[in-house]
Amino acid sequence: MAATLLSLLHPNFSSEKVYRKPVAVLINAQKMRVQYALKQGQNRLSHQLPSGLNMEVIEQKSSGNKDPDETNSENPPLVFVHGSYHAAWCWAEHWLPFFSGFGYDCYAVSLLGQGDSDAPAGSVAGSLQTHAGDIADFIHKNLGLPPVLLGHSFGGLIIQYYIASIKSEQLLEKGKLFPNLTGAVLVCSVPPSGNSGLVWRYLFSKPVAAFKVTRSLAAKAFQTSLSLCKETFFSPTMEDDLVLRYQELMKESSTMPLFDLRKLNSSLPVPSVPKSSIEVLVLGAKNDFIVDAEGLDETGRFYGVTPICVEGVAHDMMLDCSWEKGAKAILSWLNGLKN
Repeated sequence: MAATLLSLLHPNFSSEKVYRKPVAVLINAQKMRVQYALKQGQNRLSHQLPSGLNMEVIEQKSSGNKDPDETNSENPPLVFVHGSYHAAWCWAEHWLPFFSGFGYDCYAVSLLGQGDSDAPAGSVAGSLQTHAGDIADFIHKNLGLPPVLLGHSFGGLIIQYYIASIKSEQLLEKGKLFPNLTGAVLVCSVPPSGNSGLVWRYLFSKPVAAFKVTRSLAAKAFQTSLSLCKETFFSPTMEDDLVLRYQELMKESSTMPLFDLRKLNSSLPVPSVPKSSIEVLVLGAKNDFIVDAEGLDETGRFYGVTPICVEGVAHDMMLDCSWEKGAKAILSWLNGLKN
């Protein structure tokens, strides 16, 4: 019963038992049939993980500084982590060009089994631990400065695990597997306790919405229904042709579930950490159909910060028709990191 309920809002998991083959053995799964067409200034990289599997990274280096009031101090690189049914392309559409234009080197990863990344053997792509470890490996081998991690939806939960892992290493004086961060941005993120609270609130306070979310995500009806896709991820004013384009990309993005549900549940809530030196921005969307206001507040309380809720934007804040609103809120916060 619990597994069924938890699958209502983010069903991109598997509750099946996983029988692991050697990690470097690829599953015979199809990647995206048509690669996302990169924009000017973007490059598609292939980062080889210690397992031998390759992780897709879309890179867009700094293209200048549009803000005359900005100092010339070196900006931290930005690393973007997507959520369920998405991949690196979701950041490449708007936010990579935006932030690179303000002097930030940007890197968007596709988690294993998503986008054009390799799919590991087994029935699921990984766990909070393995996905966070893959991001840490990329940072360790490729970035010279502590980055800012930005995660959307379940990507935000992975980043929360990453932060907890940094603090655990520091407390236990363990080897440095998780490089330090300059900051973290949690965009419409699943809260530290996971989806259980969200699910119960939807079932008892918004049963119609609970049914729609179940049909859209658990039954993957968003892949075939334009209206459900728009209501789940985007604002009502989003143009239908754009929704159709993103709907097709989301359909192609996930070759396997991100998590095993039972193993995920055993990892939650995300371990609490002492007062962290890592600056955290908790950013939500007023019209979010998936993560409600209480879920946003829970994440803010966990990190001792006041969340920012952006008006007139839906769950897919980085793709929505008013994507600039969230980007500008993050840019303002990034500028404050230098003061």
